[in-house]
Amino acid sequence: MFRALIRKELDKIVSAGGGQARGAVFNIERRENPEHGDYSSNVALILAKIEKKNPRAVAEDLALRLRSGQLSRVCEKVEIAGPGFLNFFITREALIENLSIFSRLTLSSGAPTRIQKSKSFLPSKKINLEFISANPTGPLTMANGRGGFYGDALANILKAVGHKVTREYFINDAGNQIKLLGESILAVEGKIPQKDEYYKGAYIKKLKGKTAKQAVVFLLKEIKNSLKKAGIKFNVWFSEEKNLRKKGELKKTLEFLNKKKTLKEKEGALWLGDAVVVKSNQDYTYFLADLAYHYDKFIKRKFDLAINIWGADHHGYVARMQKGIEALGVRPERLKIIIMQLVRLTSGGKEARMSKRAGEFITLDDLLEEVGLDAARWFFLERSPDTHMDFDLDLAKERSKKNPVYYVQYAHARASSILRKAKIGKMPNLQ
Repeated sequence: MFRALIRKELDKIVSAGGGQARGAVFNIERRENPEHGDYSSNVALILAKIEKKNPRAVAEDLALRLRSGQLSRVCEKVEIAGPGFLNFFITREALIENLSIFSRLTLSSGAPTRIQKSKSFLPSKKINLEFISANPTGPLTMANGRGGFYGDALANILKAVGHKVTREYFINDAGNQIKLLGESILAVEGKIPQKDEYYKGAYIKKLKGKTAKQAVVFLLKEIKNSLKKAGIKFNVWFSEEKNLRKKGELKKTLEFLNKKKTLKEKEGALWLGDAVVVKSNQDYTYFLADLAYHYDKFIKRKFDLAINIWGADHHGYVARMQKGIEALGVRPERLKIIIMQLVRLTSGGKEARMSKRAGEFITLDDLLEEVGLDAARWFFLERSPDTHMDFDLDLAKERSKKNPVYYVQYAHARASSILRKAKIGKMPNLQ
């Protein structure tokens, strides 16, 4: 909760500053040594790089604003350390109050259901949580598991504190990647020459005889089966082809933006800021499809907040998307984008390569079969999404005290036993 409050105040300051800094991605991490604060952020270093300023000067300005803002009610002090890190010290009173709140968590039917009301919590919101959303051009990879388990856990937490959460999977079943999938199948059938950009691997051979659309249906079914094995659930499967393109939603969004006079014509194309929405050949871009999707979220389905969990390769797209929804008339702070950093799978001290396009990857099914669901979920959730991680396959498979998942399972079993004997209730399932 404190991390969220700190991020909210920093986002507010950064957004107010405008310019290229808006939408900047920065970290907020727990400090290992409490003498150096409870949380630390590199926001000043990130902003200084963008704005070409001295990071210490940026940090001092941020600290001054934070001390006089909303954060002062839970933060005892904000200090500057090193080249410009901000260290946050939470007040003892705030820590005690929030410990009291979570101690009143009630357990019903084996799962947390609600937390008693407190002024520290914001009113219940209608939240759209979109995560994984891997293209249906191949099986889910091990890397998809990181965002999958994180999104599932975040949905559970948001629901536990009283929010109405819709878990959503955006199916990218239109556009160039589907065209490439169809051509990849034709190439493996020997009907057209192979190209470097085509999808490869054993799974492509299983798609022989299928059209691109038939392959998408087949692969989407496999994705759903993999998620079922992982215990990850979705309320909505939103198809780009069926829910946006066939219904003419991209054209409607374009007309909406034109009425707001936010688009400019240049070199025969239509631009929103520095991004093309309609190419000079009149083809719609992916950016317009994303705008139509968020128009649907905010304006048609009226979500108070949308949380998107994206892969590290979308890092540079964050600021553009924030500006895009602002052009739709939606406040940028209503869209939260969480970037999941890269995962390396290691075994025997060596990295296992993963590339869906080349057909060299570890599937989520492979990982679950190799290490089990509890270990896979724990190892991914153990690390903050804004940090790069190595998934040690050998450690995850280790059946000894070296493997941390056994301590978690043991703690769960002991807590369940205590609750059972006390006749209080049941511990939530580990999943």
